[in-house]
Amino acid sequence: MSEAALVPVSRTYQSRKHSWLLPAPLRTLAREIDERIARIPTRLNEYGYDPFGFDPSYARPLLLAMTLIYRHWFRVETRGIERVPPGRVLLIANHAGNTFAWDGTMLGMALFLGAEPPRMVRGMAEYYLPQIPFFNVFMHRMGSVVGTPANCAHLLEQEEAIMVFPEGQRGFVKTYRQRYRLQRFGLGFMRLALETGTSIVPVGIVGGEEQSPGLANVRPLGRLIGAPAFPITIGFPWLGAAGFLPLPVKFRIHFGEPLRFEGDSADDDATIEKKVDVVKGAIDELIAEGLAARRGWFT
Repeated sequence: MSEAALVPVSRTYQSRKHSWLLPAPLRTLAREIDERIARIPTRLNEYGYDPFGFDPSYARPLLLAMTLIYRHWFRVETRGIERVPPGRVLLIANHAGNTFAWDGTMLGMALFLGAEPPRMVRGMAEYYLPQIPFFNVFMHRMGSVVGTPANCAHLLEQEEAIMVFPEGQRGFVKTYRQRYRLQRFGLGFMRLALETGTSIVPVGIVGGEEQSPGLANVRPLGRLIGAPAFPITIGFPWLGAAGFLPLPVKFRIHFGEPLRFEGDSADDDATIEKKVDVVKGAIDELIAEGLAARRGWFT
């Protein structure tokens, strides 16, 4: 990892001083969160932000809440997290969710809570998300950026870990009948991996398809609100805001062996697609491992 690019957050991060207001068990957890934040390999400016807008002080209460969800609501189990190399890496995973990207959130928490040193995984957000009022600030303060090739390449130059869901909204919004069937992958992540010499770690996530099972996707309604899709799930829109609450299913996140590819990032689509199919096949195998390890949605 390039020390010129990344230094421990502990040099500039100051934890908030209100932990004494929390119950004793949460104070202990808050101290753990502070300790892990302080060891994230990134640099902050004099205002407490990193070059991409990540603000540890802003993220701290959300990381506390997400840790509780990670450990006690979804009871996430990981396998192979030690396979994630230090420095720049692309985490390529299957996608699901319908109402909220809990799979991406739990993948990020896995690296924050389970990797050594802790990693703040960067998300590549869909283009329309920053247009949602207040979400653009939230997105950047939590470390995500708009998913342009230039943003991704810049993050990789800074030795960051980036999660990518090549299925995009095709994978995110689908019916339960299509569960764990990988949709068409975009090719952009492979071109970036070749251009920047970045390792790819395939990731299989089990649990995301069941946390909010989809019944239908009404795209015309989505277009009315400026979104590419409008999912109908077992809870949304029938239960209003409560329909966004995920079922307490058990998540399993399996990390595969790092993959490195050779070639020209400007190769034709057919050549790039052959490499993408290797990654897709690895993810399929990891999903199968996760499905075989469980006894039901909640165990």
